[in-house]
Amino acid sequence: SDLTFGYSTCHRCLWLFYWFKLDLPKMMPLVSPLSAMQEKVFRNMDLQEIDANLPKGKVTRFGQKVKSQDFMINGEKTRWHIAGKYDLLSENEDRTASLIDCKVSKSEDSQSGRYAPQLEAYVFALEHPAEGEPEVVSSMGLLKWNPDHVVGDSPSTYAFGVSQEYEEVARDVDGFYKLMSACIEMLEGQLPEPGDKCATCKYLNDRDAIGL
Repeated sequence: SDLTFGYSTCHRCLWLFYWFKLDLPKMMPLVSPLSAMQEKVFRNMDLQEIDANLPKGKVTRFGQKVKSQDFMINGEKTRWHIAGKYDLLSENEDRTASLIDCKVSKSEDSQSGRYAPQLEAYVFALEHPAEGEPEVVSSMGLLKWNPDHVVGDSPSTYAFGVSQEYEEVARDVDGFYKLMSACIEMLEGQLPEPGDKCATCKYLNDRDAIGL
């Protein structure tokens, strides 16, 4: 998620987090419980029930941590690796795996471009694990829940209903390597300038300008 919400938003904040563990509290109290509910629903489900275009297989692993080998740049090993926790992983009939990342979002637009680096990072860790045998990942995608209606007919049964959509995310290995190389170069360098889109840096700069 650092590639999705960190590197793409503010290099300075990401640099400060990695070197000094300086991070603002995040007010997202529903993210973890919603993610856990999604994960539970799809455990042991056939991929064809999620989307007919997915390979034939079954979701067999969920919420597991992954760690990659140290990243290589121009044939040289760096001190950086990928670490994270994926949502769903399948075992397919052709002995490959499919990675599925669960999202809750009100947006109906494509989100593959935004989350592609995050999914590629999970796949990289699966294909180049620090320990164990590498996986062969044949597809990756987003399983999106859009809360758009209410179900139930009484206060005791009311619940949010969702529309579900699976969005395949195309592999871009070359693009991921370029992104990781640029990210590592940034982290190994000096403190970057504030990000143009960073609300945190804007707030701090505006506060300093006031003189408080």
